[in-house]
Amino acid sequence: MSTTLDLYKMYETLSAEERQIWQSAQNFVEKEFMPSIKEHHRNATFPAEIIPTLGKLGFLGSQLPEEYGCAGVNNRSYGLIMQELERGDSSLRSVASVQGALVMYPIWRYGSEEQKKHWLPQLASGQKIGCFGLTEPDFGSNPSGMLTTAKPHKDGYLINGSKMWITNGSIADVAVVWAKLDGKIHGFLVPKETPGFTSTEVKGKFSLRASVTSELSFDDCFIPKNNILPEGRGLKAPLSCLSQARYGIAWGAIGSALATYHCALEYSQTRIQFGKPIASFQLIQQQLVTMASDITHAQLLAFRLAELKDNGEFHPVMISLAKRNNVSMALNTARSARNILAANGIVDEYPIMRHLMNLETVITYEGTHEIHTLILGQHLTGVSAFE
Repeated sequence: MSTTLDLYKMYETLSAEERQIWQSAQNFVEKEFMPSIKEHHRNATFPAEIIPTLGKLGFLGSQLPEEYGCAGVNNRSYGLIMQELERGDSSLRSVASVQGALVMYPIWRYGSEEQKKHWLPQLASGQKIGCFGLTEPDFGSNPSGMLTTAKPHKDGYLINGSKMWITNGSIADVAVVWAKLDGKIHGFLVPKETPGFTSTEVKGKFSLRASVTSELSFDDCFIPKNNILPEGRGLKAPLSCLSQARYGIAWGAIGSALATYHCALEYSQTRIQFGKPIASFQLIQQQLVTMASDITHAQLLAFRLAELKDNGEFHPVMISLAKRNNVSMALNTARSARNILAANGIVDEYPIMRHLMNLETVITYEGTHEIHTLILGQHLTGVSAFE
């Protein structure tokens, strides 16, 4: 497609099914999301009414098995969906990413069969919305220090504590909450109507403005025993969910970069200065070439990572490398695009500043750029810098 940069012909390797999924995601974003994103960004709102459409298209938990109402697609198809959703806006990809990787995945991986059958079809269809409660006001990069606790009480547990920066928190029907039970981290399913559970939307954001971000609070919040994720024990459980989300982000960042790159390319071809298009100037071409080269590097990482993931040969450090590289690339690409558009780059007639501000969050959440650096450093040297 004309809006795709494919210098190494990677998209030509897509199967017919993968191409159909990719084009379906492109069409959805262009026709049903882009016409309204400017106003939603201005008003700091998210068009929640499109979530069931995401479900109908199979974009929610798309990698999970069909027996639970999911699409059961491969990792490359899932990545292409994330790419196109974030080409629209990081908020759109975040909704799908949280729903699939951070809510549906832990229920599928760590939940009981009863929990899977009850929640996964409703979440896959978009009839229900979920959120993921791990980060706390005082514990982000160090989730093991969490203060939220669960204590045995009658036929269940009492949860006390709070979670911060939770995507979908105020619109979620169920929260996957991680809390310490007898000193060990466990996962719990907390429906929104549970007494003692409240959510408060975070206001005043300059980044991810079209995303619902909330604080969750738990005050003697009673959870019955059948709401604990039976296999969701230890820090590795929530971290494995984050790996799934980070994988989607690595692809999503490419979509954001493609949006800002193509905007800058088209602008440079029509913007006349000194009697000719600025695309004819050497410094503009240098920036465009750097952007295209960096996007291509990110595509190579993502396509190869999808192959390794489908073959069961991936390691979480590979996802750290892809998330770290691709989001940094997208942020640099957005900054270069803003530079090419000069003053026009800061107004929302163009998508660049919106993507640029969003990426300031994406480079932080699901593991900061620095944390992924240290994960890679430990892998390369065998020495942990966390202790």
